[in-house]
Amino acid sequence: MARFLIGRRRLLGGAAGVLAASAWPWHAIGEDGPITLGAVLPLTGNGGVYGPPMAKAMQWVIGRINDAGGVLGRKLQLAAEDDETNPDAGVRAARKLIDVNKVPAIMGTWASAVTTAVAPLCWENKVFLTTVSGSDTITKLPHMGYLIRTQPTTVLQMTKLGAFMASVGAKQVFILGAQAPFVESVHKTLGEVLPQHGVQLLGQVIYDQTKTSFRSEVDEALKAKPDMIFLNGYQGDSTILLKELYRAGFEGKKIGLAYAINQKVLETLPPEVTEGVYTLAPSAEIDSPAYKRLSQALGIADLDPYTCQVTDHVSMVSLAMALGGEASGLCIHDNIRKVTEPGGMVVDDAVEGLKLLAQGKRVKYTGVSGPCVFTDIGDILDCKFRYEQAVAGKFKLMRIG
Repeated sequence: MARFLIGRRRLLGGAAGVLAASAWPWHAIGEDGPITLGAVLPLTGNGGVYGPPMAKAMQWVIGRINDAGGVLGRKLQLAAEDDETNPDAGVRAARKLIDVNKVPAIMGTWASAVTTAVAPLCWENKVFLTTVSGSDTITKLPHMGYLIRTQPTTVLQMTKLGAFMASVGAKQVFILGAQAPFVESVHKTLGEVLPQHGVQLLGQVIYDQTKTSFRSEVDEALKAKPDMIFLNGYQGDSTILLKELYRAGFEGKKIGLAYAINQKVLETLPPEVTEGVYTLAPSAEIDSPAYKRLSQALGIADLDPYTCQVTDHVSMVSLAMALGGEASGLCIHDNIRKVTEPGGMVVDDAVEGLKLLAQGKRVKYTGVSGPCVFTDIGDILDCKFRYEQAVAGKFKLMRIG
């Protein structure tokens, strides 16, 4: 049976705490006990809609691995902590996982600010970090190879986004961006990409996402007379901005990233407020057997990219430890690319990969989220993207590619 450790903040985390309390019991850690893998997840806060399914997916992978015999003859267990989508809480969570739980890896950090705060603790303690964060500044940190990022780079995302903006007829774009690490790199990249498609970037307003009204920022954007506004923030502030744009009578196109403008936003707002808004998200390999297995296991037909990515985090970390013969951050550091780069037998399942490694064979893990091949600094090389549009209060898939 899979094991799950519940931290104090996890138990106090509202609905997330109820999920933990009802699903997984407390297990003590012993020196000769199971291998404990850490997770720092947004169970509450701005990313709270994503954390719980991410935790479920990670636990599902661990359960399957344990049912097949574990890693290095030992069972796995997951110690998950709530970062509250807040850097200070993220640091406290990581500190506990490193100092108390003695984890070789921390997986799943979501908000870029949280990852930026947690990463130094990891490389200083030789704990491997896997993240789904969006800011390109993360892999430029001096992490010494103790970090990989499965979220595509800003350059890759904005190159795709700029081409899509042009394809739906945008000619003059304005950005409303939250005060976050990724905003300036987004602005810079779009400023380079859009002119290649005959689109003008009119300007950008950066706002404090903790505010409850953004009417002055909206008014400033509308003065530029854009035909498309890019909402580059989080779920809470994007919800307010959509309302403000509707009240201001903006009739142009609106677009945002799918982690911020999601189905929950569509359910919160009247359909006329969100009608026509476009979104972009990294896409998993939705036609793959791995995606179908995870979808069926979680009972979710349309999986978000972060849930898919953390499934791959657990799989890659487990395979790296098995190949290197040790449950340590250094072992993961030395072996994670050896189980993901071309040259081995292609597998999309950690259990199958572990069996092949036990037979002395090489493996190349390709996961639920797509090809897991990384640059020297830890960025994912490529992935597909999903483009959707809000129609009558629901998202309609436009294309994947």
